Amino acid sequence: MQNKEHIQIDELITRYLSGELDEQSFAKLKQWTFASEANRRYVRQQIEIGFSMRVTNDNTSFDKDKAFEFFCQRVNESKQRNRKIYSLSWGKYLRVAAVILILILPFIGYWKGQETLKQAFADISIEAPMGARTKLYLPDGTLVWLNAGSKIVYSQGFGVNDRRLKIEGEGYFEVVRNEQMPFEVNTKELNLRVLGTKFNICNYPEDKEVTVNLLEGKVALHNAVKLMPELYLNPDEKMVMNKLTGEMIKSHCEAIHSSDWINDELFFDEDLLEDIVKRLERSYNVDIEVADSLRNRRFYGSFKVQGNTIEEVLSTMASTNQMRYRYENEKYILY
Repeated sequence: MQNKEHIQIDELITRYLSGELDEQSFAKLKQWTFASEANRRYVRQQIEIGFSMRVTNDNTSFDKDKAFEFFCQRVNESKQRNRKIYSLSWGKYLRVAAVILILILPFIGYWKGQETLKQAFADISIEAPMGARTKLYLPDGTLVWLNAGSKIVYSQGFGVNDRRLKIEGEGYFEVVRNEQMPFEVNTKELNLRVLGTKFNICNYPEDKEVTVNLLEGKVALHNAVKLMPELYLNPDEKMVMNKLTGEMIKSHCEAIHSSDWINDELFFDEDLLEDIVKRLERSYNVDIEVADSLRNRRFYGSFKVQGNTIEEVLSTMASTNQMRYRYENEKYILY
């Protein structure tokens, strides 16, 4: 059962989220929040719950531009009155200014409160361990699958003023459409922006290439390595980016296969052997070494992880006569 103090704090948080918290009350909330680590965690939790409910039930949010527009409107109204009443005294000018100030104080107090508390948001990090996958839903309802050894990081305030996250590894996204708030995925080499779509992105730190496959909708890709115009993908198109040079190549594909891994399957579409090996290592939690002469070779194929051992997969690849393998010192060696 909540104690009396928490009930009072909950009331302040509710007024803050609805834009009805005055500056004095905000100062009280701020003082209580930073009085202890327990208080800080409590307020963060309540804010996150409140914002999540707000995103689900109400897509509106505080608009600083509208607040300024309201202020300008009041100022213009004051100027119109000044043209008609030339004998207005300085005392009346001050009273008009005071009225305008009172009118905009709630907006200023709310904005300051929101900006301050946004800075207090912690980052949420979700990882998929080696040999496993993770399924989750973001606060906006977006479905995310993370492949083995992958991680996403997003703010507790996700969905309030933006929908931005960072990813390392591979993820499949079914993004809830919101034309007022684009969905953004940021990596070191590439930034991706969508409104509502289904796509797969693969960008492990050790990979030489970044790959984006689009299943539905449209995505805009911004190159963070090389200066160039944004690249747009349509359904059944993929982009492969060389991390070293920043070169981006767009091509047609059967994009639905890019997410086969969420059904425990591996699909290689002319991928580098070096990158394929890393996917096998993550899926089977094994160590594999590749001879330098094979690193730039590419393979096409599909394998079911469950029901197939790593030896069976390697044997199938070896049947192409492009490589051989052996097991030695607790690791597989491809040569």
